[in-house]
Amino acid sequence: AGMSVQVTVLPSLRCLFDDPVQICVAGLLPQQAVTLRASLVDESGELFQSHAHYRAGSNGELDLSRSPALGGSYSGVEPMGLLWSLQSKTPYKRLAKRNVLTPFCVDLEVYEGHGDMNHLLGKCTNERWFLGEGVKRISVREGRLKATLFIPPGPGPFPGLIDLYGSGGGLVEYRASLLASRGFVTLALAYMAFEDLPAMPEILELDYFEEAVNFLQKQQQVKDTGIGVLGLSKGGDLALSMATFLPGIKAAVSISGSGFNSFIPLRGDGFTVPPHPYDLGRMKTSDESGLVDFSDVMDDHRDPATWVCRIPMERSLAKFLFLSGLDDTNWKSDLYCRDAVQRLQQHGREVQFCSYSGAGHLLEPPYLPLCQASIHKVLGVFVHWGGQWREHAKAQEDAWHRIQAFFWQHL
Repeated sequence: AGMSVQVTVLPSLRCLFDDPVQICVAGLLPQQAVTLRASLVDESGELFQSHAHYRAGSNGELDLSRSPALGGSYSGVEPMGLLWSLQSKTPYKRLAKRNVLTPFCVDLEVYEGHGDMNHLLGKCTNERWFLGEGVKRISVREGRLKATLFIPPGPGPFPGLIDLYGSGGGLVEYRASLLASRGFVTLALAYMAFEDLPAMPEILELDYFEEAVNFLQKQQQVKDTGIGVLGLSKGGDLALSMATFLPGIKAAVSISGSGFNSFIPLRGDGFTVPPHPYDLGRMKTSDESGLVDFSDVMDDHRDPATWVCRIPMERSLAKFLFLSGLDDTNWKSDLYCRDAVQRLQQHGREVQFCSYSGAGHLLEPPYLPLCQASIHKVLGVFVHWGGQWREHAKAQEDAWHRIQAFFWQHL
């Protein structure tokens, strides 16, 4: 009755969100059955939780990097399982950080037994930050730009990145702030559905993105060896277009994107890349869940009639990295990715790519839990993104390391 159970997080209770940690429990009875629970409340007040059953060792201790979970939200040895398996009671919620100046606080609790969680034995709170010590966050409203600039501490110079999210729009900062915490000057750039930027623009102007490149190159902390660009989904094809049509882009990463221009015409200097033909009549809505599957809306990308929509990446001198999930149920990203890679290889271009089995469309920084479905902010419908929990979590960890290594190598 008087036992004191300690829950510890090593190396520290405070860390960056993409830092793996070691969760340990001490002071249990030998072989004691316990349940560990993680809880996180997001900025809209939504509760995300996970739990797993464990049995203490003969010394009354538990180390999640060595002890297997016996069931619950996951099973087996999963040091970060409590984080990547967080799920909300309300279906179709996506865990994303709006304000990067505050952390997500994850409460870790240990309960007696494998049944109801009535008897709390011990707890602690892991503060997971999106902004490293000394990283500057600067709001940018210069010219037409709507962006946020993140600058690592110290004199630099640092490699410079532009970070683009998808057709959900808005100004998404949490990936950019984490990349800045890892040593890149990063510009998170909004291009639709933000402030006075239309939700569905009739056309996107290449020179808006050029303005962003010029702005980043002007920053004294940015190395003058060229800029990198990273995009997810619609941001992926924009990243490829920037690398193709704009000077100064040395490296581009496309996550769940395509080698053609999608949905919105892109106007350059004296040319326009039309959007790939599509038919929303081919979207499928599930009777059961009401979720929308977009994967068949595109016309066949192998039909030469669609080739005017291709991004002529082979003209670019940039280096490319493509990442896709084989369980993407929103977009045929693996098929489109292989098509782009093949075109680049046929022209003797150096290109890296990685496709992940069991991973969905939304490949995010590590330990953000899989979001299999959520509302698309622009379309206003619930979209199925795909992914299997464990495989998706592993893919996010691997992709995050690859992205950073790729930019360090080429910038």
